Parts: sequence; structure tokens; C-alpha cells
Amino acid sequence: MSVYNTLCFLAAAAMLIAFFNSKIGKMQTTIAITAGSMMLSLGIIIAGQNNWFNLREVATETLTDINFEDFLLKGILGFLLFAGGLGIKLQNLKDQKWEITVLALGATLFSTFFIGFILWAICNVIGVNLDLIYCLLFGALISPTDPIAVLAIVKKMNAPQRISTQIEGESLFNDGFGLVIFVTLFTIAFGHETPTVGSVTALFFQEAIGGIAYGFILGLVFHYLISSTNDHSMELLLTIGIPTAGYALAEVLHVSGPLAMVVSGIMIGNWTRFIGFSKESEDHLDHFWELVDEFLNGVLFLLIGMSMLLFQFHQEDWILMAISIPLVLTSRYLSVFISYIGFNRFRTYNPLSVRILTWGGLRGGLALAMALAIPAGIMVIPEKNIDVREIILVMTYSVVVFSILVQGSTITPMIDKAKKLEKEM
Repeated sequence: MSVYNTLCFLAAAAMLIAFFNSKIGKMQTTIAITAGSMMLSLGIIIAGQNNWFNLREVATETLTDINFEDFLLKGILGFLLFAGGLGIKLQNLKDQKWEITVLALGATLFSTFFIGFILWAICNVIGVNLDLIYCLLFGALISPTDPIAVLAIVKKMNAPQRISTQIEGESLFNDGFGLVIFVTLFTIAFGHETPTVGSVTALFFQEAIGGIAYGFILGLVFHYLISSTNDHSMELLLTIGIPTAGYALAEVLHVSGPLAMVVSGIMIGNWTRFIGFSKESEDHLDHFWELVDEFLNGVLFLLIGMSMLLFQFHQEDWILMAISIPLVLTSRYLSVFISYIGFNRFRTYNPLSVRILTWGGLRGGLALAMALAIPAGIMVIPEKNIDVREIILVMTYSVVVFSILVQGSTITPMIDKAKKLEKEM
């Protein structure tokens, strides 16, 4: 079966789960799809172990053919981040620009090294020979909050404005910085040349600053293209050109495509929306991209749930999975808490801000895609055929699943309480 046909069937499965959830479960859609696909994967595994029927090999081969890493990072990511940027209000972003900068840069860097060193120390205690560089690599890929998961789950809960802007803004902008850390550590771990301060700085400017500048130019070009026509269909069609050709060109130019999509999305959503679109297109812009966002999120979260079939779980994997969840949560809490020590000197915030940003700092498909990029074959426990890739993958998967299913489904009461406190302030 071709990759296209596979994706068609997966999309249909995601829509069916969403439909039944709307009738029976009433869970948040992406949470329901992830849970449903995990239950399906678990059923396939149990059926195979009991010799009822064996679909695991076929399902695993199908998922491998899709290539989750390329599907997300080189496929749908541009669409999802552009759609997220469209919904950001520039005025709110300006009000929280320093907070978002500190959370996206400083908190991510702190979290990377905190997770890396603590995980390395724990591995030494439990007898797992995982080198420090690989522990830091896990810290780099799991520290940035995932904009797709955050926007899909937290954004729709109508949190207090400042909290909402911080969560959304941080998740949209920390990818560029997180990617630089990950690529640098990846090069140290698997490359032949040791990065220097100069090469890391150049990589940061090329990827992050270059992505922002390219996104601005891209947004400007499409603003004038959209403004030059009054054809309702053409105006909406032109917006598709940004996350397709625009995102592909970013890869050719070796600048951050994710950052470019966020910047151009903010420009189209806050500038072109009011002076470039016809009235009819302005009314339909959000509905059009919300539909695209919902469809692609459905497929993505289905794949996250079914990724369970790609792993072979060993005893050591279960131990490290149990360790990784509280470790990542502790790191997230400390990075936000320390940031707020500085924030509170200049402003007054909702008393639940630190808790909500900690619990709402969700991880998702981006972390899993980066983990899948790690090469196989570097053995940690040779007698059990456990390599670095397996350990990092299962730890990442456990954090992502816990983040989506547990954190995503239990944050609502906290946000409701924050709303009440907001009214009393």
C-alpha cells in the first residue's frame, strides 16, 4: 500500500475516533485521538502475543514507510505553525515580549543542562552506561515545549490573557533556540568535527535570526500578493503558498522554517487580515485554517499514539521511562519558577502562573521526531541489544504521552481557578 493510501486510512481513523468522542467521550479531540490510537496499538500487541492474530509487523512496516520524522519536520509542521501564528494577537505578544524571550531562551537552556546532568547521575547510580552527551541530547530535545500540542490543547481553554500569551508565545518561539542546542549536541555526539563558539554562534544566527528575517520577508511578499487581488478564493489559496513553497525554500536557504512560519503567520493574521483581505475572506480565514489545523492534528496525534508499535520495551527502558517523567516536570517547574523570580520584580502576575506554565508546557510530536533522528547501533547494554536511540526514544515517548494524556486532560481545573483569581485581582 502506498504512503498516500496509508495516510488516507489513518486520516479516516482519526476522524472516526474524533466523531465517536464527540458523541460519547466528550474529551478534548487530540487527547481522544492519542488515547484511541494507543488502545489500538496495545490491542495489536496483546493479540500478537496471544497468537490471536499478528498485525504488529504489518503496522510497524506501515509506520516506518511513512517516516514520522520527515512527515512532521518536512511536511505538516509548516501548516500547523502558520495556523498557530495566525491566531496570535500581536498586541498581547508585545506586552509579554520579555517574558516570552526569557522562557524561550533562558528556560530552555537551563532545562537542557539540568535534565542532562541529573539523568547522567541517575544512570550511573542504576548501572546504565549512558554517556553525558547523550543525556544532554535528551535534555535538548525534550526541553522546548511543543507548539503543536500546546496550541491544540491549552489554547482552546481560554486561559487568562497573560498566561495564555506566555504559553503560546514560548512554544512558538523556543523551537529555533532548542534546535540550535540539539544540532550542536548532535554534532558533538555523532559528528566528526567539534563545534566551536564561533560555529555555534553562526548556526544560531543562520537558523534563528535568519528564520525570523526570512519569515518577515515572506510575510511581506504574500501581504502584497493578497492585497493585489479581490478574488476571495485566490486570497485564501495564496495563504497556502506560505507553509508549502515558503517552508520548502527555508530548508534550501538553511534557515529555521518553523520560526519563519510563525513570523509570517503573525504578519498575515495581524496585518493582512485587516487591510489586505476582502471582507468575505477575512470572515473565512480563521475557519479555513482551523479546518486545516484540525485535520492535520488528527493525523499527527494518531501517529503519536501508534508509535508505540515501533518500540521494543526492556526492563531498563521501563525504569528510565518512570524516571524521565518526574525529571522533566521538575526541570520545567524550576526553569519557570526561576524566570518568575525576575518577572515578579517588574509586574504582578496571576498566582497560578508558575503552576499553569509548568503543567501546560506540553511535549508532542516535535520531540519524538528529533528522537527518531538519532542513529541506531550505539550500544548501551549490548547483551540485551539496547542502544542509545532506543533509550532516548522510549523516554521521549513516555514524556510525550504523559504530557498529552495526563497534563492535557487535567489542566482545565487549574485554568478555571486562575480565571476566578484574575477577576478578584
